[in-house]
Amino acid sequence: MVDSQRNVIQPLDLAWVESSRVNLPAVQRRAATHLKRRSVKKDWQAAWFLRAVTCLDLTTLSGDDTETNVSRLCFKANNPIRQDVLESLQLKDLKITTGAVCVYSSRVKDAVTANKNNHSQVPIASVAAGFPDGQTPLPQRLDEIKYAVEAGASEIDIVITRSYVLSGNWQALYDEVAACKKACGNALLKTIIATGHLGTLTNVYKASLVSMMAGSTFIKTSTGKEAVNATFPVALVMIRAIRDFYQRTGYKVGFKPAGGIRSAKDCLSWLALMKEELGDEWTQPNLFRIGASSLLGDIERQLYHFQTGRYAALYQFPMS
Repeated sequence: MVDSQRNVIQPLDLAWVESSRVNLPAVQRRAATHLKRRSVKKDWQAAWFLRAVTCLDLTTLSGDDTETNVSRLCFKANNPIRQDVLESLQLKDLKITTGAVCVYSSRVKDAVTANKNNHSQVPIASVAAGFPDGQTPLPQRLDEIKYAVEAGASEIDIVITRSYVLSGNWQALYDEVAACKKACGNALLKTIIATGHLGTLTNVYKASLVSMMAGSTFIKTSTGKEAVNATFPVALVMIRAIRDFYQRTGYKVGFKPAGGIRSAKDCLSWLALMKEELGDEWTQPNLFRIGASSLLGDIERQLYHFQTGRYAALYQFPMS
């Protein structure tokens, strides 16, 4: 078994891909049942909130991003919970950071500089490969990945060409993701399969399998720009694909839901789903990430309420 190692490019098993089917009613029932379950409470809830913080990819992907707001994002990633809240929880000496900061490739150098100024070891992730639509030619997409890695990104979030999935061209999808994997070098590859554009859950499962066979370190639900982003039925299908892939190959692939996850209560449901379906190891940042930024403010509010019994306004938990 090689489960302690990062996933590598595997041979494309078209027979496995083509024979895959998803039982839609069963998936919907399982997802609905999960959402109705009682959430964790009290001390356990606070602990789960803190675990969720360590799995956050704190993100800014706006057209008006500047060196200043990237610097603020990096500071927040290194100090995600207000110090007085940590002190009240008696966790002042526990160094909590987010899983990563995520920016456009053109802002990676700003993030590297900010990390140096903050003496931070928080990983820098960059979206690349024609994000969010993936419609630029592959050579340009590969150049963008290499640019981001050379600038200092240690994680790369790519987006696939959706038409390959919709037309069933699994070889082309495999070749594309494998080329991106090679362009990443030593950087982690997170492959966004853009589930809201794929039509069926069977397509979601097949695209997940092919992306993992092509060497993805993580598979990710969405760019956050689609009309439909992270949902529990989609997540369940992707998580089951991760489990099947691990059982067959021995490689553990991470999962990243993104888009539409805004409340602290939501993140508890996501953590519970990972724990139930894959085990506690998949609730750690090396195998689980949440693509969100506004979520952090609500987690801070919930932790403040846990300690004081009072809710604070969101503006009392700024980005820096």
